[in-house]
Amino acid sequence: MRCWIVLVLVVLTSHGHAFMLEEEEDDGAPPEWLLLHVVQGHIGAGNYSYLRLIHDGRIILHMRSLKGDADLYVSDKTLRPSFDVYKLQSATCGHDVVVVPSEFVRPVGIGIYGHPSHKESEFEMKVFYDQTALPEDPFERNAYPSEKGPQGKPRYHQGGGDEDFEDEEESIFWTILIGILKIILEILF
Repeated sequence: MRCWIVLVLVVLTSHGHAFMLEEEEDDGAPPEWLLLHVVQGHIGAGNYSYLRLIHDGRIILHMRSLKGDADLYVSDKTLRPSFDVYKLQSATCGHDVVVVPSEFVRPVGIGIYGHPSHKESEFEMKVFYDQTALPEDPFERNAYPSEKGPQGKPRYHQGGGDEDFEDEEESIFWTILIGILKIILEILF
């Protein structure tokens, strides 16, 4: 009888171990996603580690904090995104996921921030390519979806109008104004 109990325990243990390995490797990624890279690293509290994404297409970044709390910041405007300057971010206490659209200009900057609540954070990031995303039409490079048209397909309008320059001018104005206010405050105090 003891022999049977030991045999059953061995079989259950091996099946349980195999199930746990499958669950760890899966990460919830559908079969249409192609794994491109696995990046592992350590980051000190309050510090950044930077990566560059050069792959075209829709890219999914799955980052898991193995120890501590690492956060993810992404931008196509700067190669050194931070919690002050970014386009996309995920700052959870576990799995961080960011979907980088194919429209982002390459190279894309990826900033990994070590949250100050932990002396050191350890992370693992898996970089997936979404094979289901439609390839970009090179003639629509400056276009972006504005609304859904007939049959749910996105309609496009060309960028480069005056509204783009207004945003840039407003941003420069506020940067200069804040700089002047900082100088005045330093002089007064």
